[in-house]
Amino acid sequence: MGESMTEKIAILSNVNMNFVIRGLKNQVDVFETEGYGNELGTLLNPRSSYHAFAPRFLFLLMDLMQLLDGVADDREAEEKIELWFTTLSDGLGEEICYVSDAYLWSAEEQGESGQSHGAVDTATELWLTKKNAWENLWQKRLETFVEKHPNARIFSYKKIVEQLGEEKAFSALTWRMGKIPHSSVMQKALAEEILHRVDVETRVPKKVLLLDLDNTLWGGLAGEHESTPIVLGGEGQGAAYLKMQEIILDMQKQGVVLGIVSKNNVQDAMEVIEKHPEMILRAEHFSAKKINWNLKSENILEIAGELNLGLDSFVFFDDNPAERALVQEMLPQVTVPEFPEAPEDLPRAMTAIYRAYFEKPYVTREDAERTRQYVENAKRLELQQSAVNFESYLKDLEIVAERVDAKDHMERLLQLVNKTNQFNLTTVRYTAEELQELVSDDAHKVYVYRVKDKFGDNGIVAVLIVKLQGQEAIIEEFTMSCRVMGRNIEHAIMDAVEQELRRSGINTLKGSYIPTSKNAPVAELYPALGFECCGSIPCRDGHIYRRDITDGLQRVDHVAWKGEQV
Repeated sequence: MGESMTEKIAILSNVNMNFVIRGLKNQVDVFETEGYGNELGTLLNPRSSYHAFAPRFLFLLMDLMQLLDGVADDREAEEKIELWFTTLSDGLGEEICYVSDAYLWSAEEQGESGQSHGAVDTATELWLTKKNAWENLWQKRLETFVEKHPNARIFSYKKIVEQLGEEKAFSALTWRMGKIPHSSVMQKALAEEILHRVDVETRVPKKVLLLDLDNTLWGGLAGEHESTPIVLGGEGQGAAYLKMQEIILDMQKQGVVLGIVSKNNVQDAMEVIEKHPEMILRAEHFSAKKINWNLKSENILEIAGELNLGLDSFVFFDDNPAERALVQEMLPQVTVPEFPEAPEDLPRAMTAIYRAYFEKPYVTREDAERTRQYVENAKRLELQQSAVNFESYLKDLEIVAERVDAKDHMERLLQLVNKTNQFNLTTVRYTAEELQELVSDDAHKVYVYRVKDKFGDNGIVAVLIVKLQGQEAIIEEFTMSCRVMGRNIEHAIMDAVEQELRRSGINTLKGSYIPTSKNAPVAELYPALGFECCGSIPCRDGHIYRRDITDGLQRVDHVAWKGEQV
């Protein structure tokens, strides 16, 4: 589980979760809850042992039937649900909070064996009507709660129940004996999902899935349709390849960048991709394509350069064990998962790859648009390669920058400061609450920038946070997305920031560079921007830089501005 071994988590519920907690104790530091049924009181009491424990992660696993016990109708159910979420909002702190979605289960609706009654009678129909209505009330209010609180997430409780089946997930016997609704199988599944959510929150996700074609994305060999027809769609193995493509497309929509690394004739491969009636993944879904007879390790290196990403961002999926072994040997930073022996297992294997390497706590609009952005970057690379010189390349790009209100882009701001590694001068990480305080603090200025050019919108790509101290200002954070590096956009941003600070009476601007294993590209940024070294940070092997901004230093950037610069 990586870092999650040292994480502190709490599980609060209105039913008995002791066995789930015990199952987690050897893997994470778990809060020893004082019974159950007082989850909100525990949060609201500042002197409770919960606050002394100070967990980083809170899991609220709620039994909806127990919460709504004694409720008579939908109106009363809605009022009680609203009160619960309002109270939770009052008690929620900075911890990352997962709240279970709704699954209404009642031991009273089970037979003595724990099996649900088979006959669909009037009472059963009334129960199902109530079940659907109350689950929908909870789900809608939960979604509103998550939208309002950046540190809140939905815990997919209902999905776990549906995967196991109600008969395996719940136990009427243990419920009557000790208010334990869940079977041992369900308790294990809940513990595993809790550990997975903590892992997702603490790891750095991979960014690119590189795919072989023949017998990987489809069955058979492209270009040899008569002897080995393409297996895709229909039943059996063809259905498995099709289902896997559906899963990969869903991954792409959530921000996973797709690439092809395959030994084929280009024409044969593209004919399948563009013309096969069952293909779900088409050419436009791939940000990079290396279809040739070169070493796959060389192709992967080229793609890494084109996308401006480190090799540790890549996952390579190929049916050929020799190709997998060679890539692992030549490029050990690339993740190379095993390939299933039977094609029927491909959908399950791809789902496991997504969960293990790519899944994120939440998907932003920037994530969803990532493929388009990388395709546009490929066009920028073509322009750069054809340009006479670097200056003409910048002019031809027709770059336009715009400062936007940080308050309108808090989700993207949080992602930029916490996930950017290369163009990051200090690599300071922030919680959502800390950023909210900075944006509202008169002693700080938070500059956030969107960048566009002739090929498309790069989105929100840069943030610079400045602390004001009399006539001096200190840059606490300067971060920019790697996808716009190398275009002198940082020159234009620094010009704009200095102009505003001068108008505010600031004479001196300071900033620090603290080296990490990944931010070497900005090691000389401050000198390049006209700053002089004025001190060191011995414990971090860093340096402090200073510049008198009363003079209007002219930097070369070729960036036009939309609206006001500051």
